[in-house]
Amino acid sequence: MALIGSKLKPFTTQAYKQGKFVSVSDADVLGKWAVFFFYPADFTFVCPTELEDLADVYPTLQKMGVEVFSVSTDTHFSHKAWHDTSPAIGKINYFMLGDQNHSISNNFEILREGQGLADRGTFVVDPEGIIQLIEVTSEGVGRNATELLRKIKAAQYIAAHPGEVCPAKWEEGEETLAPSLDLVGKI
Repeated sequence: MALIGSKLKPFTTQAYKQGKFVSVSDADVLGKWAVFFFYPADFTFVCPTELEDLADVYPTLQKMGVEVFSVSTDTHFSHKAWHDTSPAIGKINYFMLGDQNHSISNNFEILREGQGLADRGTFVVDPEGIIQLIEVTSEGVGRNATELLRKIKAAQYIAAHPGEVCPAKWEEGEETLAPSLDLVGKI
């Protein structure tokens, strides 16, 4: 995907969050780390398991300065109804964005052609509005919030430590690498 390293595009939408309808725009995202968590539709099967999993790590993400925006092409009204009726979705305290006009899904190039649904995609945006991480899975494959948390920690680490990179399976506190001519061929 050519979106890695690209700037967040403008959007404005309505969202459901903690019992209220709120307006959210790209301006609300700038200045903090953000996760855009796209899913196909409310009242489905894999989606609530993923959204609940993400709700479980949301307090940790907030402590890390990360805001979460789940996005589907449903309305904010549908999000409220789902939140009020599903035990799994009822745990959510992050923003649930409505994207019925498909502008956000199109901005992230995650809209399924001719279906009006978003694919199952995760995008991590840094405080400058630059997309740093992308994960897209097929319809039946659920994501893992713990792995997302690890990836965000790595992205935040390298943003704070220019010249270093995080190797495979890197966990917070482990050694990183400093790419250099001396390191070539020695890993």
